[in-house]
Amino acid sequence: MKPSEVIKKVVITQDAVSLIEKENKITFIVDARATKKDVKRAVEELYGVKVIKVNTLITPLGEKKAYVKLSPETPASELAIKLGIF
Repeated sequence: MKPSEVIKKVVITQDAVSLIEKENKITFIVDARATKKDVKRAVEELYGVKVIKVNTLITPLGEKKAYVKLSPETPASELAIKLGIF
């Protein structure tokens, strides 16, 4: 899958913002067929950051949500500013 096809949108909720501040994680809605490796590669290529870990789940609405933990060298708050969250 192309990186631009994997990431659908950024999740902007109060819980997602607290994850950015406390755990250096960004939350995305991704393509349902995307694997964790696809999500990691897409985030690294699209945003130029280093990803440590990806956790995924299927929401009750049937969307696939990915929690992406970034390395300490790349604060999630900087990426959030680029994405227009803050």
